[in-house]
Amino acid sequence: MTTATHTAVKSDTNLVSIAFVAFMGLSVLFIAGFASSATLHDTAHDMRHAIGFACH
Repeated sequence: MTTATHTAVKSDTNLVSIAFVAFMGLSVLFIAGFASSATLHDTAHDMRHAIGFACH
């Protein structure tokens, strides 16, 4: 009986996942670091309206 393993596919998937999470984290840091507080507030406010959550 022969058994085949697919460890290469799993490590590639892990590498892609790590790269994606790192990219998202750096994007959040970049946006939070360079955007003005009024812009962040307006974006959050508009998103609350877009998902149907009344905020005022």
